[in-house]
Amino acid sequence: MRRILIAGGGYAGFYTAWKLEKWLRRDEAEVTIVDPRPYMTYQPFLPEVTAGSVEGRHVAVSLRRHLRKTAVVAGTVTRIDHAQKTATVRPADGPERRIQYDIVVVTAGAVTRTFPIPGIAEHAIGLKHVEEAVAVRDRLLSAFERASVLPPGHERRRLLTVTVVGGGFTGVEVFGELLSLASALLKSYPELHFSDLDFHLVEAQGRILPEVTDKPGQWVVDHLEERGAHVHLNTQLVSAENGHIVLSTGEAYDTELLIWTAGNASNPVVATHTDLPIDARGLLRVRADLRVGTDDAIVPDAWGAGDNAAVPDLAVPVPGARTVPNAQHAVRQGKRLARNLVADLRGEVPQPYVHHSLGVVATLGLGHGIFQYRGIVIKGFLGWVIHRGYHVLAVPTWERKVRVLLVWLTAVVFGRDIVSLLSVQRPRDAFLAALPSPHKRDESGGPRDLPLAG
Repeated sequence: MRRILIAGGGYAGFYTAWKLEKWLRRDEAEVTIVDPRPYMTYQPFLPEVTAGSVEGRHVAVSLRRHLRKTAVVAGTVTRIDHAQKTATVRPADGPERRIQYDIVVVTAGAVTRTFPIPGIAEHAIGLKHVEEAVAVRDRLLSAFERASVLPPGHERRRLLTVTVVGGGFTGVEVFGELLSLASALLKSYPELHFSDLDFHLVEAQGRILPEVTDKPGQWVVDHLEERGAHVHLNTQLVSAENGHIVLSTGEAYDTELLIWTAGNASNPVVATHTDLPIDARGLLRVRADLRVGTDDAIVPDAWGAGDNAAVPDLAVPVPGARTVPNAQHAVRQGKRLARNLVADLRGEVPQPYVHHSLGVVATLGLGHGIFQYRGIVIKGFLGWVIHRGYHVLAVPTWERKVRVLLVWLTAVVFGRDIVSLLSVQRPRDAFLAALPSPHKRDESGGPRDLPLAG
C-alpha cells in the first residue's frame, strides 16, 4: 500500500482526492489529506455570499462527507521534507506531528497578497474564505441599521461607505454584488437615500478584470460608475488608519467597510519550508504532466497543482506561459493529477495537462454580468444568467448544486434575506450582560475575580 499525502484541501486537493477514491483500487494506495478547514470553499460564489444570494454553508463542501475513503487530518502542513518523505503538520490542538508518506501531492494554494500599508491589518477583510464573506455581509447590513437612526451627515455617510482594494475578478464581483445589495436595501430603509451610499473600487493598474480584453473591461468601469460607484484606476491605497482612507491621488475619506482583494502571493510553506524546487516567484516547479521538476529532471514521487504551482500552459502559443491561478484550471488540474498519479502507480505514462479556456464570466450584481469567450462578449442580464448557469454546474457534488438552486428560487419568490447575524461573532455577549455584576468582565477584557463562598 503506497501512502499518498495531499497537502491542502482546496480545489486541486479536493478534486485529486475525490477522483483518486474513484479510480484507485482498494489495495493500491491509502490517501491522507491535510487542511486546517474541514471543507473546500467554492470561492467563485463568495461574492454572492456577501450579497446574500447564496447561503454561506452552501459554498463549503465537507471533506469528510464527500471523501469517505480518505483520511482527513485537521491541521496545517508547516514543512515538507521530501528527502525524508516527511511532512510536519500543526493540528488545531496538540503538538506538531510528522506524517510519513510515499507520494506527496502539494496543493496548498496561495495566500492573500498584502503590503505594509498602515491600517489594513486592523481594518481590512479578505475574501478567500466563507467566514470572511459572511462577515462582510453582516457588517454591511449592520451598518444600514446603525445609519438609519442617524441624521444626515458625516457619520451616516461613513457607515455606508464601502472600499474594495483590487480590481481582479474577486474585487470587481464583490464590489458589484455589494453595490447591488446596498441599492436594494434602500427600499427597506426609508430613512436613507441613495446619496448616502459611497462605494469605491481602488485598482493600482490602468484597467480592471485583466483576463478580459480592453473594451469589455472599460464597459465594466462605465457600468459601475453609471450605478453610482467610484472606480479609481492607476491608484494605490496609501493609508487606512482608523478607517480613514488616503489614496495616492490625494483623495481621502472615511470608510466603515474595507475589503482587500489585491491578488495572491506564494504560499510560505511552498516558498520557504520545503526542499522541493521552486521558481523565482515562490511557486512549485512542475512539469506539464504535473510531476514536480523540469523537462530534464523529475523529482520522484512529488506532484503539484493549483495556485501554489507554476503549471505550464500548453493551450497558448507563448513559450514559457503558465496557467492563471483560477478555479477553472485548479479543478481540471486536480482531475488530471489524479489520473496521472494512478497511471504512474500502474506503470503507465502520465499525460500533459492541457485546457483551452471556456471563457471568462463575472457577476456585477443581481441581474448584471459579463461573459467573454474570445471575440464573443455578452453583457448585462444574459451575461449574469451565464455566470449563474456556469457556476451552478461547476460547484462540486449534486447536493451543493441543489442547495444553491433552492436558495436562488426562494429569493425569486421572497427576495433577499436581509437579517444581519453579526452578533454570532460574539456569541457570549448576551449571556455576560445577564450575569450579576461580579461575574462581568473588567475593562481589561478578562473575567473578574469571583468572591469565595463563606
